[in-house]
Amino acid sequence: MTQTIATMTLVVADYDEAIAFYTQKLGFRLHADTDLGKGKRWVVVGPDGPGARLLLAQADGEKQRAAVGNQTGGRVMGFIETQDFVGDFAAMTARGVSFIEAPRHEAYGSVVVFEDLYGNKWDLIEPKGLAECGKRLSSRR
Repeated sequence: MTQTIATMTLVVADYDEAIAFYTQKLGFRLHADTDLGKGKRWVVVGPDGPGARLLLAQADGEKQRAAVGNQTGGRVMGFIETQDFVGDFAAMTARGVSFIEAPRHEAYGSVVVFEDLYGNKWDLIEPKGLAECGKRLSSRR
């Protein structure tokens, strides 16, 4: 049986401000926003195309509120892979994404760390070989 990780939960302080950040700053698409009653919603965002999506879950209670912005104890929690590192970095910078370092080129690819609206750390990364693979695929179309 083939399995994939389809959706990951991200605890947020507010549904609407999180939707705005992920759609307007990162360019994700709002895939679902369903009222579940009693203040709860099923909110899913993510890039178009294949890959995991984020279920934005508004914090409920003090323990969950304490986790907002620190869900991985200060480590990078998510990785956004791109075939156009330079273009995506420029677009995200223009939209006001807060990068906490300069882009760097490592043995595994080009990478830069940014923070979401709550301070969770993310990598924007173009793994070595991904750009070449994307160019080969687009030339076949």
